[in-house]
Amino acid sequence: MGTVAPVLRRHPLVGLTLGVLLFVLALAVAGADLPARWLATGYVTAVVLRTSVGMVRDLVRGHYGLDVLAVVAMVSTLLVGEHLASLIIVLMLSGGEALEEYAAARARAELTDLLERAPQVAHRVVGTGTGTGTGTGVEDVAVDQVEPGDVLLVRPAEVVPVDGQLLAEEASFDESSLTGESLPVSHVRGDHVLSGSLNGSAAVAVRATARAADSQYQRILRLVAAADDAKAPTVRVADRFAVPFTAVALIIGGLAWSLSGDPTRFAEVMVLATPCPLLIAAPVAFLGGTSRAARSGIVVKGGATLEALARARSVAFDKTGTLSQGRPELARVEVVEGHDPDEVLRLAASAEQFSSHVLADGVMRAAHARGLSLSEGSEAQERATDGVTAVVDGRSVVVGKLRLVRETDPTAYPCPVRSGETSVAVAVDGRLVGHLVLVDPLRPNAAATVRVLRELGMQEVALLTGDNVATAWSLADEAGIGSVHAELLPEDKVRLVAGMSHRPVVMVGDGVNDAPVLAAADVGIAMGARGSTAASEAADVVITRDDIGKVVQAVDIGRQTYRVALTAIWIGVWLSLGLMVVAAFGHIPAVAGALTQELVDLAAILYALLALRPGREHPELLEPAPVPARADRYDRDVLESS
Repeated sequence: MGTVAPVLRRHPLVGLTLGVLLFVLALAVAGADLPARWLATGYVTAVVLRTSVGMVRDLVRGHYGLDVLAVVAMVSTLLVGEHLASLIIVLMLSGGEALEEYAAARARAELTDLLERAPQVAHRVVGTGTGTGTGTGVEDVAVDQVEPGDVLLVRPAEVVPVDGQLLAEEASFDESSLTGESLPVSHVRGDHVLSGSLNGSAAVAVRATARAADSQYQRILRLVAAADDAKAPTVRVADRFAVPFTAVALIIGGLAWSLSGDPTRFAEVMVLATPCPLLIAAPVAFLGGTSRAARSGIVVKGGATLEALARARSVAFDKTGTLSQGRPELARVEVVEGHDPDEVLRLAASAEQFSSHVLADGVMRAAHARGLSLSEGSEAQERATDGVTAVVDGRSVVVGKLRLVRETDPTAYPCPVRSGETSVAVAVDGRLVGHLVLVDPLRPNAAATVRVLRELGMQEVALLTGDNVATAWSLADEAGIGSVHAELLPEDKVRLVAGMSHRPVVMVGDGVNDAPVLAAADVGIAMGARGSTAASEAADVVITRDDIGKVVQAVDIGRQTYRVALTAIWIGVWLSLGLMVVAAFGHIPAVAGALTQELVDLAAILYALLALRPGREHPELLEPAPVPARADRYDRDVLESS
């Protein structure tokens, strides 16, 4: 009940109406019928005028809402002398708004859980030698003041405040809020540690690699905040019913009045036509669906996205880091005669330090694994999807697709690759020196994801990638995708998605180069666990766990939520229509009708909350369980051991 008081404070009309109703009842019991009638009439008239102002503004803007029925019900009950019924209608309308907000707050609880865990303070190591993790002391600073390169102390059971590099020999972190992995994850010195991870049982030192605003956890928080602020398509869904529902209610009320000759019959029908079920059911359902998605590691930016997911008929995937695992491994180095493979790899990795592409990460990891020392480089430029250029040790280095290298060396030739391999061309001082051949295998559950999406009614599944045709078709065949478009630029992906015939279209991607197409698609889904900030911010849905199977779950949640919202609305509509017909024959007095309508509201709300229920399970989408991490013990004197 902790959320009830704040909701009521934001809706003082509920308490005021309840007070007026009790006072009117007290006057009636005391025999003061006339003062009771005048008080009720004056109060309800004031509410009618207040409601009518908003209603007229909406009508002027061309928006026909359900306030018309509420105003007609209040006015008609006053005109026939049913002042108690009119007060109950006011209480029902104001209470319905408060009840909607209370139900929404309960449904939103899962969505806002991350916000409550956000670290506000970081423990920064100060003194000499902080670059290696040693220092003379620790100072507490606001998380926003942390800069890349700062060494931070993360105490036991604390949340890592910013993305960083582990300085301790080894450590264990709970990353469940980010990846969904319930078991502790072990890391060793030099590993990347995500902000939002929960430290284990010993303090560790971490060197910050990003500011708070650019860190993984803060990105998720911004997405959650955006989803929290986004409005569900309540008005759109409810207004589809507004005109016909109002027309039917007025017809039933008019016929009851005309055939009986008693205007009270019209008022009794209007009481049961009060549109609370329509106004409440949709937002509660959509917020419930958004909450359930957040609990599953899926941040949905508003109810309109859930509706689009429910109606989606096509899906397109990026390849690298989306359908593939996104951790490419170097298979071999093919060099032009006379060049040293290790030197070609070293120069390429030095240039790739300036690239955000996942292939660049694979190249750098391979260089580090061979013990090669990378140079800092300068004058670097990255061309989205094509590659990167840089000056390394005074030499001009180009790393990327063959078409980029051919701009400096038109004689550059392609590298023969096997099934599933990708080649990266390398040019030094304007001449091709070799190719780096990498392998990025399909995710274990990618094929099952594609198959289940087809079973859910996706009529078109496509692969859109900037990679070469042979690699794209090889991976697509493994995944069961028959439509492949390769060697694409970002603008090509946007054009192809816009041209897909079965709509709405869902696009799934993860890189910076995917941001335009994610924004252009009807529903953009970003693999945000390791993807880029640009992709996450451009997308409508962000999957915060590194699991392609979550795409199926997002579609499932959208469809179940939309189905629940519509069913809840229809429950309210049919119950109201049935009761209106009974009232038309004079069997439901106005006061009893007003109280009965509260039960209709309750039925619609309770059904709408079914959107919080877990959906269908798809065991075939589960990735193989990781090997359990062991519980590590650390030296407590962290600053000196790191």
